Amino acid sequence: MKPKYTNKLVNETSPYLLQHAHNPVNWYPWNDEALNKAKKENKLLLISIGYSACHWCHVMERESFHDESIAQIMNENFMCIKVDREERPDIDQIYMYAVQLITGNGGWPLNCFALPDGRPVYGGTYFKPEQWEHILESLSTTYKKEPERFEKAAKEITNGINVFDDVIKIKEDLSFNYEDLLEIMSKLRKSFDHKNGGSWGSPKFPMPVNYFPLMRYYYHSKDHDVLKHINLTLNKLATGGIYDQLGGGFARYSVDKEWLVPHFEKMLYDNAQLVSLYSEAYKLNPDIIYKRVVTETLEFVERELLSPEGGFYSAYDADSEGEEGKFYIWDRYEVDILLGEQSKVFCDYYDISLAGNWEGRNILNIKHTKEEIANRYDISIKKLDDILNKSKQVLFEQREKRTKPGLDDKTLTSWNALMAKAFINAYDTFNEEKYLIIAQKNIDFLEKNVLDSKLQLKRNYKNGKATISAFLDDYALLIDVLIELYQNTFNEDRINLAISLMEFTLEHFFDASSGMFFYTSKKASKLIKRSKELNDNVIPASNSIMASNLFKLGHLFLKQEYIDISEQMLINMKDKVMRNPSYYGNWFNLIIQHVHKPHEICIVGDNAVENKKEFNKFYLPNTIFAGGTLGNIPLLENRYSEGKMSIYVCKNNVCNKPVKSVKEALELISS
Repeated sequence: MKPKYTNKLVNETSPYLLQHAHNPVNWYPWNDEALNKAKKENKLLLISIGYSACHWCHVMERESFHDESIAQIMNENFMCIKVDREERPDIDQIYMYAVQLITGNGGWPLNCFALPDGRPVYGGTYFKPEQWEHILESLSTTYKKEPERFEKAAKEITNGINVFDDVIKIKEDLSFNYEDLLEIMSKLRKSFDHKNGGSWGSPKFPMPVNYFPLMRYYYHSKDHDVLKHINLTLNKLATGGIYDQLGGGFARYSVDKEWLVPHFEKMLYDNAQLVSLYSEAYKLNPDIIYKRVVTETLEFVERELLSPEGGFYSAYDADSEGEEGKFYIWDRYEVDILLGEQSKVFCDYYDISLAGNWEGRNILNIKHTKEEIANRYDISIKKLDDILNKSKQVLFEQREKRTKPGLDDKTLTSWNALMAKAFINAYDTFNEEKYLIIAQKNIDFLEKNVLDSKLQLKRNYKNGKATISAFLDDYALLIDVLIELYQNTFNEDRINLAISLMEFTLEHFFDASSGMFFYTSKKASKLIKRSKELNDNVIPASNSIMASNLFKLGHLFLKQEYIDISEQMLINMKDKVMRNPSYYGNWFNLIIQHVHKPHEICIVGDNAVENKKEFNKFYLPNTIFAGGTLGNIPLLENRYSEGKMSIYVCKNNVCNKPVKSVKEALELISS
C-alpha cells in the first residue's frame, strides 16, 4: 500500500532517517535546503537527533511523530530536521552540549530548538505526547510575540557551548612521572565495584577504554589488586545478561549494577573494543571464558554484521515486534519443552526459573561455576559441557525463528576500523588466520569505497553510496588500524597509507593555536562551532587516538615532530586527566607510554612475520614493531642483510646489539 505520508527523508540511506520517512511530520535531513527555508520563513529549527537502535527514540516516534495533530503543530511552526547521530556526530555534539547546559542532562532522543541560524534556545530528551504538544505551542507562540527572548537565550547558550571543549596550549615544560600514575590510580580505585566489577552504581557501561590502561599499569607495576579488578570485571561481563549467552556479542549497557538486565541493542563499536580487550586480557590471564567471548562475539559479527562486500553494519536494535528485548528472553516452560530432560541442568546453570529474573521472564546469565553445577548433578565437567553446548544450539535455532531486531545496515568508517582492529587483535592472540583475512578484506573495502585518490575519506557507505565527509574519528581510527595491521604483517603499503593520512589530517584538522585537532575538517560546512573531541567515552576521543597515532608513527618513521605534537597534546590534557581520570582512559594509556618508554622491536629477514607470531604469544603492551626485508621504514634503515635474520631491541634512541632469537629479544625487553 502507498504510504499516506512521505517526507524528504525518503531519499536518505540512514535506516534511522528512513524509519521517519513516512511520518506525518515534514522532516528534512540536515542540509542547506532546510536551513535556507527556515531563514526565509523565519521558523525555529526543531532538530531531533537519535539513532536506529535507540528504544526511546522509537517510543517518541510512535507516540508523537505519528500523531497527526502533533505533526500539524510541528509543520506549521517549525522547520523539522531529523539527524542520525551516528552519521552526523558533529551536529549531535553541539546540540548535546546545548541540552546539557539547559537541563543538566543529555541522551537520546535529543530534541533541540534553535534559531534559523542554528543557535540553540531550548531542548531536552524524551517528552511524553502531552509535554511535547505543550512545548511546541508555548515556544511557537512566544517566538512570534517575544523574539528578543530567544535571541538572549541563544547568546547565553552559544557562549556556554563555546567553552565546553576549550583547550589552552600549555607552554610550560610539564613532564610525566611515576607519581602521576600513582595519583591517577588512587582516584580510579575509588570507583571500583569490588563485588560486581566495573564502576559503582547503575546503569553500568563496559567502558573498555578504561581497562586497557589498567592492564598496562599492571604490566609495569605488578599491582595484583588492579589485575584482580580487571579479571573480576571481565568475568562478570562475560557471565552477565549483558552478554548474549546464546548468540555471542554484548549489549550497549546494563540498567542494573549486576550486569543482568541489558539495554538490548548491540553496537558494532562496543563489540569491537570488547573483543580487543578480551583478546589482550587473555595474554595476561589465559582464561577459557575470555577465549569463548572472543570466538562467539566474532561469530556473531560474521553472521549478522558482515556485509558481502566486507564492510561491517552498525547495530542491532533493542526492539523486535515493538517490544524491548523480546528476541532474547525466555519462559521456563518454553525451555522445558525444547530441552526435555536436559532442561533442569541447563536452567540451573543459566538462571532460568518459573518466576523469571526480569519482568516474569528470563535473561540467560550465569551465577554458578561449572564445578558447582556438575557437583550438584553428580556429572563430569565434560558431560556438563556436552549438555550445555547441545542445549544452547537447540535454543539458538529456535530463537532464529523469532522476529529479529532491526538491523542498522549502514557502514561507518570509524566503527569499521574499530572492528577490523578487533579481528587483528584476536588474530594476534589466537593465531587464527581467518581473523586476519577478514580484517584485511575490511580495510580493502574501506580503501575502495570511502577513500579517494586525494586521501579524502567519507564517513558512511550504503547501497554503493558514500555521501558524508569524514570526521576526525574516521581518520584517527583508520590510521590506528593501519598501524596495527602493519605490525602484524609488515606490509609497508599499509603503514605508508597511515603516514599519508596523518599528513592529510594535520593539514586539514590540526589547530596550531591550541595544539589539538578539530573534529571537523577546515573544508566542512560550517556549524555554529568547530568542536574538539577530548573526553574518552564509549569510544575513545578522536584527539586521544590522534595523539597515540602520532606517538607510534613518530617512533616508526623517526619523526620527532610527531612525538612532540603528541606530547604537547598530552600536556594540554594533563590537568583534566589528573582531576577526572575516569573520563580520559585513552589519555591515561598514553601517559603510561610516556613514563615507561616503549621498546622498538625491529625484526629483519625473510621470516620476520613468523618471528612476530612468536612475540604474539607474550603480553608485550609497551612495544612498537617494525619488520620485513624492504627496510623502507626509517626505523629499519640499514638493518637488513640479505639471507640473515636479526632482531633489534631499542629504547630511548639506543639499540642493543642484534640477536638471533625471540627468546634473546624477550630477555632484553625484560631486563
